[in-house]
Amino acid sequence: MPTPTEAARVGSDAAGSVPYAIEIEGLSKRFGAATVVDDLTLSVPSGSVFGFLGPNGSGKTTTIRMMLGLVRPTAGSVAVLGRAMPQASLSVLPHVGALVEGPAFYPWLSGRRNLGRIDAAGPDGRRADRSARIENALERVGLTAAGDKRYRAYSLGMRQRLAIAATLLRPRRLLVLDEPANGLDPQGTREIRHLVRELAADGTTVFLSSHLLAEVEQVCTHVAVIHLGRLMAQGPLAELGDAGYVKLRVETHDAPLAVAVLTRMGLGSPAVEGSAVVAVLNGHEPDECCRELVLAGVGVRSLTTLRPSLEDTFVALTGEGFDVAG
Repeated sequence: MPTPTEAARVGSDAAGSVPYAIEIEGLSKRFGAATVVDDLTLSVPSGSVFGFLGPNGSGKTTTIRMMLGLVRPTAGSVAVLGRAMPQASLSVLPHVGALVEGPAFYPWLSGRRNLGRIDAAGPDGRRADRSARIENALERVGLTAAGDKRYRAYSLGMRQRLAIAATLLRPRRLLVLDEPANGLDPQGTREIRHLVRELAADGTTVFLSSHLLAEVEQVCTHVAVIHLGRLMAQGPLAELGDAGYVKLRVETHDAPLAVAVLTRMGLGSPAVEGSAVVAVLNGHEPDECCRELVLAGVGVRSLTTLRPSLEDTFVALTGEGFDVAG
């Protein structure tokens, strides 16, 4: 068990004295001849909602399991809330809520009684306010009315909500959620999105692995993309989307001349698309482009910028579409 000094240190670190809630450096995992995670380095800022994206089989869940001390890495290091893992698991994990792969509960017990078992098994159970904490967790995930229903009668979405409720029985400084919206209907997905935002507003760092790119785009502040176990890109969501992929769209009757001007300026891959010319900005300012086009005699009817969606960025980085099943 952690000493009082260790627990106080982790609690202080988790409250915001460490700049990164998760730091991964040179992390690798091999199973026999197969390399599942390959020299991965991540920095997850404290207080962020960090989206972890990759195609099916890219090593996301293996990375999460190494972060939590469930699998030992072949090489590299992991620090969670400022402490090395898995060495500091006993002092760190009480401050971490995690949903990894499928939830597991007793099928013959109700959702409410399942949460009671989990709470009693954890450190610092505090029986006096256990019932209040269970009710609060059920309310936050929208399961109050179904709390007395047996788990075996829960739908997939309800089971996923109960698993998230289990992570919320105590205050957490870090939540690690692996596909939290799996099996949820659109309303349930919206509720999880709002819950993640509420938790982040309270200062909780959320590490979110998901295949729902539109949801990640709406809720995450930072994103990392991995492919075949290797990091392709990471950073603030806005910067990741802007990195070399923002395009300029010019509506004009003088398309050939516009292509020539934009090529001379150094914009990437100018091409005619119907009545418009589209080119990658490559760091140029739209007003600069407009000025050069007009000075060259191009009749500009409209000029807009096209920012890529997260899916566009993902495809550009990995060279493949996203497997929504994984």
